[in-house]
Amino acid sequence: MNKPKLLVIDDEEAIRNQMRWALIDEYEVLLAEDRASAVRQMKQERPELVALDLGLPPAPRDAEEGLQALSEILAIDRQAKVIVITGNNDRANALRAVEQGAFDFFSKPADLQEVRVVLKRALRLSELERDNLTLRQQLAERGFDEIMGESEPMQKVFAAIRKVATTDASVLIVGESGTGKELAAKAIHRASARRDAPFVVINCGAIPETLLESELFGHEKGSFTHADTRRKGKFEYAEGGTLFLDEIGDLPLPLQVKLLRFLQEHQIERVGGREVISLNIRVIAATNRDLKRDVADKRFRDDLYFRLGVVTITLPPLRERGDDVMLLARAFLQRFWHDGQKEVRAFSADAADAIQRFPWPGNVRELEHRIKRAVIMADDSVVTAGDLELEPAVGGSATRPLREVRDEAERRHIQFVLQRCEGNISRAATELGISRPTLHELIKKYGLRKPSGSDES
Repeated sequence: MNKPKLLVIDDEEAIRNQMRWALIDEYEVLLAEDRASAVRQMKQERPELVALDLGLPPAPRDAEEGLQALSEILAIDRQAKVIVITGNNDRANALRAVEQGAFDFFSKPADLQEVRVVLKRALRLSELERDNLTLRQQLAERGFDEIMGESEPMQKVFAAIRKVATTDASVLIVGESGTGKELAAKAIHRASARRDAPFVVINCGAIPETLLESELFGHEKGSFTHADTRRKGKFEYAEGGTLFLDEIGDLPLPLQVKLLRFLQEHQIERVGGREVISLNIRVIAATNRDLKRDVADKRFRDDLYFRLGVVTITLPPLRERGDDVMLLARAFLQRFWHDGQKEVRAFSADAADAIQRFPWPGNVRELEHRIKRAVIMADDSVVTAGDLELEPAVGGSATRPLREVRDEAERRHIQFVLQRCEGNISRAATELGISRPTLHELIKKYGLRKPSGSDES
């Protein structure tokens, strides 16, 4: 394994040699005696660490040459960590150097043991920053639009998105809650010829049935109580673009008929209206339900199912995506510590192990929320399993079936959210990213009890 590189810049040969022999076991030590040779070494060797004496020739009693060297070093490599070494009476210039981007400073004579500690800390930070830079570059290659993944199941998803985006075919996106169905729909829209037109979203399970028809198709003035003006629906607002119907499995049967008519004729009528409105819209639908079972149970029209699913894209659950879980975790970590101005830059070994072992019943959405919370709660620059509330399991059977472990995690998480929402089904469903009917089904499936005094609204 190659040693990290350390560039020592000092006009005194004795000090350069002392640093070299003291640190040669840990670093590949490079030497420079002035600004010109330092810049040359930086360009050629790209060392991760630099020890810089501010007093450089031709004016060793003046810090300006050293400060200029600092500026040029950081211009070559912003990730390089520069530790400034200066005279005892020159603290003001050392602070100037820190303000200009130096990592830390020491006064001569420097204590080598202290220097070792600071260099080790600086190297760790440099490695994290370089890893993050590499990650950002890799994500551009590994992902599709806002979706990312290297696993074989996700590569199949990306291939399907690329193919279907060039057509106007209706698309049905299926997958568990939190797998990124809306992101996939956006990716299709943005890769299509409709990219500059509207992308309109409506959640069919989040709007009461009595209001959903008006939300979708609009209404005429006076068509029902409180209809004081004519109002366009989501279909009209999506003209020329894409209408994304999330939780399509919760669409009531009467509205399924109207949606089927649009898919066949590309025409709608507002509630209470007689005017036939022709629209040029692409429809993408998504669901976490088993629509084939709903068709068999007469809860979903078979003709609509086949019309919507001209192309069906299945998003895999996170537990089936292998190493993607850590790819996503690191990406979320990077995003949240940047957003929060808090330098939480890495996962501890126990956190990484817990992330990879957890079944993630809430999929990518749950992972994102866990990482966000961990960044807020972390006491150090490293996220632990405790920060994630994913403590390593102690004891228990190592041979439990995966399905059993996954169901147990899902049951606990739903119960936790219900308690936090004080039994409010609508709030809990929104937080879980599922519809109210789906939540009721899960409550029944797992035999959960809603907290006393709970509100069904």
